[in-house]
Amino acid sequence: MLTSVSAALKEWNVTVKALEKGNTILLLRKGGIKEIFGQFKVNHNPILLYPTYEHQKPHLLKSDYASLVDAVPSGWHPETITISSWANITNIFKVTDYLIIEQLYSYHIWTKKFIKKRFNWKPNQPLFVLFLRVFLLPELVTISYQSNYGGCRSWIELNQDISLSNSYAVISEDNYHQQVEKISKIIMST
Repeated sequence: MLTSVSAALKEWNVTVKALEKGNTILLLRKGGIKEIFGQFKVNHNPILLYPTYEHQKPHLLKSDYASLVDAVPSGWHPETITISSWANITNIFKVTDYLIIEQLYSYHIWTKKFIKKRFNWKPNQPLFVLFLRVFLLPELVTISYQSNYGGCRSWIELNQDISLSNSYAVISEDNYHQQVEKISKIIMST
């Protein structure tokens, strides 16, 4: 197992916080506009969770999460970024049937309207369902924002490695595997 990582997955801050609290183990991705060859791909594992702020909007989130978002202007980013967690991506599903995505509604934080929009964007490409086993770092790591961290893309390489030593799982291994099994059955039911 790696003891330090510099590869990071960019995700909304509110989503990172939900993952860190164990409220979800799912990410639903099609990737950013600047993805290589225009399609999402899992490039690294394990990964740091890099919080972003620009595209998260309260109306795109279920009510429990909408109040946790402060809208920011387009192009805004903080001068420093706090990295507080990392994850192993344990399962990856490519889903092309929207009925399956609808059945996953209770397992993520987004509204039905937003998920349908995300599913229909680039309609010839699947929606990736990622299961993340999340670990909290023993101490928060604050890094300076760099221009190469910007842009609408999923993956970035930080200018430094962050140690994973003494991290601890957000939810127990048994609980995590029970959730994976339950959600996987929904995805593979068709």
